[in-house]
Amino acid sequence: MASAHYEITVEGHLDRGHWSRWFDEMEVTMTEEGTTVIAGPVADQAALHGLLAKIRDLGLPLVSLQRVESSQ
Repeated sequence: MASAHYEITVEGHLDRGHWSRWFDEMEVTMTEEGTTVIAGPVADQAALHGLLAKIRDLGLPLVSLQRVESSQ
């Protein structure tokens, strides 16, 4: 089964260089609206829950979670 692609939006700005590695090499993009989008492939539901646990443990308010079509 191929991995699914997700976009996770959280409140606040996270620095791309540091946090991309922490979020399993996913793309980390700050927006002008004061949020950060963490996007990329997620192997399975267990990996998705692991990413959400990291967000929870950092105390970052979750704005949205979307499964998106891969551009690849």
